[in-house]
Amino acid sequence: MKKLFLIIGAPGSGKTTDAELIAQKNAPITHYSAGDMFRAEVASGSERGKLIDSFISKGEIVPIEIAIETIVGAIKKAPTDVVIIDGYPRSIEQMNSLDQYLQNEDGVELINVIEVKVSEEVARDRVLGRARGADDNNEVFNNRMRVYTEPLKEIQEFYKDKNMLEVIDGERAIEEIVSDMEDFIVSKI
Repeated sequence: MKKLFLIIGAPGSGKTTDAELIAQKNAPITHYSAGDMFRAEVASGSERGKLIDSFISKGEIVPIEIAIETIVGAIKKAPTDVVIIDGYPRSIEQMNSLDQYLQNEDGVELINVIEVKVSEEVARDRVLGRARGADDNNEVFNNRMRVYTEPLKEIQEFYKDKNMLEVIDGERAIEEIVSDMEDFIVSKI
């Protein structure tokens, strides 16, 4: 049985870096970034990659069927029993589809959703300061932030009701954030 942890947070919250560091320090944990999975598909030049690119290049959400297919495939092929995926879910539809899928899936259990909380100001400074690619400009950041915050309350409530939401302050030193998150994940596995 694969144990799944989801990490959500604003663009620039540090969720990918946090998850990478935890996976590096803990051999039985595999980390995937939803964004990296999609970017890898784009880089492959496949038809699916071209379709994905048409969405992420504008800061929009990848369609649900493509996202679930990509993510579930990765979980099942993971070399470990504990999988962390960051950057998912980003919409009510994604959350509901994943929940529906997991109810009918014996091989994967969602253990917790961890929210890395940062202010919009901190997120903007981090994203525009790193400027990794074409999607790191003010206009695209504003769109990504809007896409993240619009469904956030409902996503938080959904996982709170299931007693699966853990909120971590993402505005501290990275060592503190990673330590808290790692302790939490290890306590659940």
